[in-house]
Formats: sequence, structure tokens, C-alpha cells
Amino acid sequence: MIHRPRRLRKNSIIRELTAEVRFHKDMLIYPYFIEKGENITSPISSMPGIHHFSPDTLVKDVEKGLKNGINKILLFGSGEEKTAEGKSAYQKDTVVAEAITLLKKNFKDDIYIITDVCLCAYTDHGHCGIIQDGHVHNDSSVEAIAKMALTHAEAGADMVAPSDMMDGRVGVIRDLLDDNHFEDTAIMSYSIKFASSYYGPFREAADSAPQFGDRKSYQMDYRNPNETLKEAWLDEEEGADILMVKPALAYLDIINRLRANTSLPIACYNVSGEYSMVKAAVEKGWIDERAVVMENMHAFVRAGAGLIITYHARDIVEKEW
Repeated sequence: MIHRPRRLRKNSIIRELTAEVRFHKDMLIYPYFIEKGENITSPISSMPGIHHFSPDTLVKDVEKGLKNGINKILLFGSGEEKTAEGKSAYQKDTVVAEAITLLKKNFKDDIYIITDVCLCAYTDHGHCGIIQDGHVHNDSSVEAIAKMALTHAEAGADMVAPSDMMDGRVGVIRDLLDDNHFEDTAIMSYSIKFASSYYGPFREAADSAPQFGDRKSYQMDYRNPNETLKEAWLDEEEGADILMVKPALAYLDIINRLRANTSLPIACYNVSGEYSMVKAAVEKGWIDERAVVMENMHAFVRAGAGLIITYHARDIVEKEW
């Protein structure tokens, strides 16, 4: 035989030399859940290994991560006052703003802070926008979401990440940031976010489950692959710096399709349900955690993602997977 592909699989040296996809810890973004208070490190039952932190304990945990190269984080706030309009989301003393200020004071530019921008954890109904006549009203929701993004930028966030899926919110956020001299604050848009069943554990962590109905009128239908490009292109035109696909594992084809149709960096979110299923199977002794996690990471990169938001990040770097 002339062609023997196994020649390039003979040993680990040649396999490393000829690997087509490279994964590196610099691709990782680690999510944190922050709540008001002091000295809080509270386990999240549905997400083994993940905790709620108060700003003071967050600083200590981020310092540990920095020592291992985890220098990009995504912050989610919880525990704020919930109202119909979600006004606590954009108050100057929000816990997310407090955490940003404290982190920048301690670590300056050694830490890159991204903040989730959405109203769901701040509304008493749990939806990602403002309700009018029984439905989420797009434009009034966008106005509130943009105010939230500005609050985070004023506190020192390097990047804001709107996850609400309202139409036109990237453009409004970009204009408001620019008008207030935050031209250098980047936007990572949850451009392609599906109405997915993989978010269950997150909704416990963020206390953000909708109190009525569902989110299918604004998050995307997983049956519509062509619509994903429309959403991504609109966000790109409005000024997004990075486009995101969420969830990741069930949507590798979407990541790949997007990679072929944009020059912007692509992020994917390895969401809570994907994470917790791995942890549950590991607890049962059914799978090898390291092997499965790293196979998933390489799948994301192979599909076309250059940034990976994952709760596995600390395990990957600290255990040197």
C-alpha cells in the first residue's frame, strides 16, 4: 500500500507534530456568579465545583486562577432587588459594578473582565426584558439593557456581553458607550442564542427562571440554522466585536457555519447543562472526566471557535489537562 495514514499516528511525538487543531488555555473564559454580601462562598448544588461568591471572596478566587493563567472572566450578578422593570440591573451600586471595581483595584490590567448584560436576574418575572401587554417589549428592554452595559463600563469592565436577544441592542449599546467616551469597551454579543433545555442549572445559579411562559419569542428556534446567520450579520453590522454561539455542544454545526461566514472572532458557551451532565456522569463512574472534557474542547475549536466560555476552565488549567 502506498497510502498508510497510520504512519502519522505511530507515537505521541508524530501525533503532536501533525495535529490539525490546537487548543490552548488562552482560549478559555471562566464564568463567575456574584451576589451581595461578604465572606460568601456558597456551592451551587446543580453545578458541582461552581460557587456563588461575594465580591471579597471573588477577589481571592480570581487571584488563585490568575496564578494558573485564568485571566479572562465573565461575571453574572444575582441577589439584587427584583422589580418588573429590572431597575436594579443598572444602578451604580449593583454587585457586578462593585465586583468590577474591586477586581480592577487589585489586579488592574492583569485581569480582563467581561460582564453579562441581561435583565432576567433582576426582574420579578424572570424574563430578559420589560413586559408590556403580557409580552417582552423589545425597544424599552433595549433601553434598559444599554443602561446596564454603561454601568458596567463605568465601573471598569473591559467588555460587555448582551445575552438578552432583543433586536437592535448591540447598536444601541455601541452608541451609548461611544457617546459616554467608552469607545474602547468591547462588545461580545450572544448573537446566536437558542431557546435551549441545556440552561437548567444556570437558572438555579442566577435565580433567573421565567415565572410564566418561556423565552421562545426572543431566543432562537433550534430548528432554524439559516436564521442564525441573519442574527450574526445584524450584530456585526451594529458593531459587535465578537460573536457568540450558545449552547456549544449541540450546535457545533452552527459554530462551523458562522466561522465560514464572518471574519470576526467566534466564541462559544459550553453551558451549565453540558457541564453538569459531564460532572454527573463522572460521579457515577461512567466516563473519564479529563478525556471527555478535552474531547469537547477540541470539538469547539475544530468547529471554528476561538474563545470558549466554560465552567471546566479551572479544572483544565489547575489539573494541567
